[in-house]
Amino acid sequence: MAFEVSYNLENEEQFWAELDDIVSTRCHEHELIDNALRSFLNVTTNYKADYLETDYSIAICVYKLIQGELFTAHQEYVRRQIIYCLLQEDDNPTLHMVAAFLLYDGRNNSNDVTFEMMQAEGCFPRLVELVQTASVQEDTRLHRLLLELMYESSRIQRLSWEDLTSIDDAFIIYLLDIIEGVSDDRDDPYHYPVIRVLLVLNEQYLVASTTRHANGHGGVTNRVIKALSTHGMTFKTFGCNLILLLNRENETSLQLLILKVLYLIFGNPTTAEYFYTNDLHVLIDVILRNLIDLPSDSPASNALRHTYLRVLHPILANSQISKPPHYKHDDVLRLLRLLVNSGSHFAPVDETTVRLVKRCTSVPWLQPVSADDNGSASTTQSPIIGSPENTIGNGHQEVARRTLGMSVQGGGESATSVLMVASHTEKPGVKTPSRAKEMEP
Repeated sequence: MAFEVSYNLENEEQFWAELDDIVSTRCHEHELIDNALRSFLNVTTNYKADYLETDYSIAICVYKLIQGELFTAHQEYVRRQIIYCLLQEDDNPTLHMVAAFLLYDGRNNSNDVTFEMMQAEGCFPRLVELVQTASVQEDTRLHRLLLELMYESSRIQRLSWEDLTSIDDAFIIYLLDIIEGVSDDRDDPYHYPVIRVLLVLNEQYLVASTTRHANGHGGVTNRVIKALSTHGMTFKTFGCNLILLLNRENETSLQLLILKVLYLIFGNPTTAEYFYTNDLHVLIDVILRNLIDLPSDSPASNALRHTYLRVLHPILANSQISKPPHYKHDDVLRLLRLLVNSGSHFAPVDETTVRLVKRCTSVPWLQPVSADDNGSASTTQSPIIGSPENTIGNGHQEVARRTLGMSVQGGGESATSVLMVASHTEKPGVKTPSRAKEMEP
């Protein structure tokens, strides 16, 4: 690091001209590449307060590097050097430029090489550390950027056992506390990045809980569900935001991340009544609407429909909606019957949809009530839906135990549901199919 350059740029035009010269440098030796990268970081950090005051200007700066000769001719080496910088530097302006480069470069390439290299070099524990550093917390733009980098780099690949164990209960509580302190303003700098980090961490825990580790490590505690189990009354805003996001999110991968959290929340006896009743009613409305809106002739639609139905069952069985007065009893039953009625709203349905609908309609409060010979009310199974395939109780208690760190044991529909919910994924950026949009002129 002995090579340093002193810059004395008088105006913004000179700044961008100097930057263009640096990123266009042709280098044939690693030492020259290192010198050019130092020059890039030197000029950008020295003049960050003057000419890089917005996220947009930072993005322009980073893309100049990504598209310049310096990077395009030596991509792997430059990426690795910048990753090493992330691992070693503590200066906020430098961390800002480095994190921005890794985020935009990772989003820019289709083969995920940047994020894979970050994981191989052990960047995740470093990100966990940086996000909690006091100096970083004071710089809200940098803090948000590091959260976004943590989310993007974690949602396209599995975290290692060492990565997951770098997270403790205090880190999850810290993130939930941030959400509790922000507004519902979608432009809030912390609103979505923090929630998305929690969503992707839950996804990682869920996937880990369904896999037997060949390296001999035991189960990893799902600290997101654990925090909601022990501090749920303190962190209600997170639940409200999940419903808001599910209501307006049109990216399939994010919908799946939200549904996976909901699946575990409602399958865990200690969190099954985590949501306020009014919010729970809104959630039911959103799920019913989204199920109706999904087209019937798309594999992507079927996978998402199956996930919605797997989530709907523990909601119907375990939440406050299972107690009188039952919210939208007729609407729920009508929608479920519609999903298996091939002669009505949908094309012929697959066997999985039929099976999952049967499970939902097996919930006792959805059964029709009839009078027996003594005049007492009793429930009878609807002939349209068929016999119940599953009941709540031990199965969901076992799900709850697994989500808190135990490995999947044996078979059964409950274990199968966990596996299927965990396995449903979609590439970032893919939009959810919509029946309403397909009908638009």
